[in-house]
Amino acid sequence: MQSFDKLFGGIYKGKTVLVTGHTGFKGSWLSLWLEKMGANVVGYSLEPPTQPNHFGLLTINMTSIIGDIRDSGKLDEVMATHTPEIVFHLAAQPLVRLSYREPVETFEVNAIGSLKVFEACRKAGSVKSLVSITTDKVYRNNEWVWGYRESDPFGGYDPYSASKACAEIATDSYRNSFFNLDRYGIDHNTLLCTTRAGNVVGGGDWAADRLIPDIMKAVSRKEPVIIRNPKSTRPWQHVLEPLAGYLALGEKLYQGEKMFAEGWNFGPSDDDVLSVHEILNIIREFWPDIEYEIQANPNNPHEAGMLQLDWAKARTYLKWQPVWKMNTTIERITNWYRNYYQKNEISSLDDLQQYVADARALGLDWTK
Repeated sequence: MQSFDKLFGGIYKGKTVLVTGHTGFKGSWLSLWLEKMGANVVGYSLEPPTQPNHFGLLTINMTSIIGDIRDSGKLDEVMATHTPEIVFHLAAQPLVRLSYREPVETFEVNAIGSLKVFEACRKAGSVKSLVSITTDKVYRNNEWVWGYRESDPFGGYDPYSASKACAEIATDSYRNSFFNLDRYGIDHNTLLCTTRAGNVVGGGDWAADRLIPDIMKAVSRKEPVIIRNPKSTRPWQHVLEPLAGYLALGEKLYQGEKMFAEGWNFGPSDDDVLSVHEILNIIREFWPDIEYEIQANPNNPHEAGMLQLDWAKARTYLKWQPVWKMNTTIERITNWYRNYYQKNEISSLDDLQQYVADARALGLDWTK
């Protein structure tokens, strides 16, 4: 296996890194990557949200703690016991349609829960680098054909989007009040940023009401997948793409580079901002058995039609860029699920190794 411990300047090797939401889809991929870089990974999360689940299928050498981010006492205990230097906050209620059924819990987890994580980090005093993950849906959606920039106003039609926008506003207030950049190195040693990624896809996702999991669950049952909004357009990207951005930010904050303690977008190339129908057609090129039925229901909860991100800031200052085009992404994902359902094999590490190799071939800064 190729060496990972020198990625991101080797900053993660030997460091204690806390990942909230480690049992979720993105959190499990991030935990795997951190462990392969030699980090001492501590996870804090609820039980895995689905069965099967990616975290349960992996074998990661890490400390896994089951807990709710709204439980301040337990969070404080975990911080005091493990004294992490770097924290990635991913724990969330991440589903738009569920947020209509559980709006209060969605706001509690996504907004207040985030503040409780920040407060636990502040009290611990060990955290130098704090990366908080929100979503592309924090922006007030005007159905524009161009991407939203980090300076665009926040908003949110549905409870999920609004709760994440609230988290962004609360984060900015917390940063100004307690992790103030002018007082860095004087009153505190913590730098805090937020990240906003597009619709992340990859092997090991079985969440409800998401396109790729819905497709893969349906084909495994030899049933057609039901498509609600075939014209909806999203900034699709493999889960490893934004994770590379999060890890790059974690490195910069750990090194004390204050300019990175703000909001950041990570998205795909413009020609990979595709409709649901276009994604379906690509998937069927790699797995022709997939069938679908379009069942538009006017009573379905509102979901955004057009959404994309401008990531010029990350390209310019972080030297970050996507590694895989959408055809490669879909091929890797389709093979992941086919290997799982037909061979009972988990190819996550193979995907990670190939992704890093391809990033090295592009000469990306974080691989040097």
